[in-house]
Amino acid sequence: MQTILKNLKSFFIKTDKMLWLLTIVATVYSVILIQSMQRGYRYNFLFSQVLAIIIGLFIALLMTIIDYRRIADKWILFIVLSLGLLVLVFFIGINVTGTDDTAWIVLPGGLSFQPSEFVKVFFIISLSKHMQILNEKDRLHSLFGVLSLLLHTAVPVVLIHAQGDDGTVLVFLFIFIIMAFIGGVQLRYFLIMILLVATAVPIAWNFILNEEQKNRFMAVFDLDGNAMTNYGWQQYQGKVSIASGGMNGTGLGNGARVSSGIVPEQENDFIFTVAGEELGFIGCLLLLAIILIIAVKIMINAFSARDYLGKMLCVGVFAMISVQTIINIGMVLGLLPVIGITLPLFSSGGTSALAVLMGIGLVHSVHYHKEEIDTHNGHIKHNKYKYLTNTGYYK
Repeated sequence: MQTILKNLKSFFIKTDKMLWLLTIVATVYSVILIQSMQRGYRYNFLFSQVLAIIIGLFIALLMTIIDYRRIADKWILFIVLSLGLLVLVFFIGINVTGTDDTAWIVLPGGLSFQPSEFVKVFFIISLSKHMQILNEKDRLHSLFGVLSLLLHTAVPVVLIHAQGDDGTVLVFLFIFIIMAFIGGVQLRYFLIMILLVATAVPIAWNFILNEEQKNRFMAVFDLDGNAMTNYGWQQYQGKVSIASGGMNGTGLGNGARVSSGIVPEQENDFIFTVAGEELGFIGCLLLLAIILIIAVKIMINAFSARDYLGKMLCVGVFAMISVQTIINIGMVLGLLPVIGITLPLFSSGGTSALAVLMGIGLVHSVHYHKEEIDTHNGHIKHNKYKYLTNTGYYK
């Protein structure tokens, strides 16, 4: 018993208590919103969400205890798992109601999951390790090194695009860009990338995007007056719901628009509208503040990591959470086209919740093991914030 108590005390001292608290607050907030929202539905969204949160927190706890370097050492395995899951979708994948892509797999018992959500976390792990290897060999600044990173990213991106899930493709691309930028890839490569993207936009518009995808972009600007009748319907109704909540909201369980389900997919992509209608501007502000502080805490962990690998793992998780949040809120407010991106830790969806909690588990592992003995130098690193990107070691 004394040994168990001693280990628990050691864990409590070393772990990032604030990040744990924020994560739990976010998941509780999400459960409250989903519980209020589902009164107008027959399907029990709450059960699968709570189950996913419990499993996700347990996995995050295990990942905290395991040294992140041991996890990253299995990066080839994560690449193989990613490819296997993404390829499997082409054989047994299905289209889930409310989506326009074939990116889901049904498990025995009727439960379904979206492999690309797990692949995001696997991608962060494998890309972080790839970048560490290039950094140690001083090839991160070379054209060969950058091309190898692009190839690393292109494989899952192409496979997910083939499934029709271009929203997730966009998240992968931004994760890569943010990790590459903070990881030390030189600016000239980003300038070349910007020029290539600018050249590719008209090509994509004319030859790659279908009419439905084009209309979603058009709905943002309401160029043909379709905001209330066609492709802009979801965003229009979402904005009305948020506006109807005013400053304090109508109260949990009292939102007439929530109970009617007038906003399509309000349990996942548009969960923000539930907060807006029933908890008002204050509820929306609280939700955004929780995610913002989580993102800031993750970046603090990134720049207090003991090595380059730990830093990049945290940056990848930061990118995943922040990019999805920006895109999701932009969709709901009508500033961006609807592309099916969930709000991290808040949207209903077991796969999404599990993936985000796994990512946060990686961040906890970086924090938990940051002051352990370095097997190469034989000393403990104490300096919390001075980080050298070139060597990956503290002074």
